[in-house]
Amino acid sequence: MNKQNYRYWATENPQELHHRPLHSERLTVWCGIASFGVLGPYFFEDNEGAAVTVTSECYVAMLRNFCEPELRHRGIDLSSVWFQQDGATAHTARASMSVLQEMFPQHIISRGSDVPWLAHSPDLSACDYFLWGHLKSRVFISKPRTTAELKQSIKEEIVVIPEQNTRQVMENLGVRLQHCLRNGGRHLSDVLFKT
Repeated sequence: MNKQNYRYWATENPQELHHRPLHSERLTVWCGIASFGVLGPYFFEDNEGAAVTVTSECYVAMLRNFCEPELRHRGIDLSSVWFQQDGATAHTARASMSVLQEMFPQHIISRGSDVPWLAHSPDLSACDYFLWGHLKSRVFISKPRTTAELKQSIKEEIVVIPEQNTRQVMENLGVRLQHCLRNGGRHLSDVLFKT
């Protein structure tokens, strides 16, 4: 047991120890979004179901064992897919980029790829400007108390996102990109953020 992660209290009986973690449980989830819908969720976990830090090995495993089979199951031609990701170290590691280049040749939008992309461009990432906020607004209505409840709520909310919504989100991405180019790469104006 790591003493730095736990604190011990004994109010009456010094032999009876109650420990409580300093940090709450966490969940590490990956999703993709495209005009045909939401891909995922995929939870990064160990064999016991505990969340793990995303390393390039974990990311490659997700790409090979979840992302690629899921796209093929949906009948998606991988050569027609443009794969956009942020600049997280696990995403841009050599092993990860090698797998992505194999899966989506010359169709990667990321730092150090076919189409270089800024690491911090949330206005131009559909997951950032739509999906994560939408999920948070829906998932926490039910006030999940455990990670199992949280995972179930995420799964349920993703399933009910209509394809029409994801199609509109991706069309909006095109509008955002054009606006960004006209604006010289500066922040997008509020006119794009419709409710």
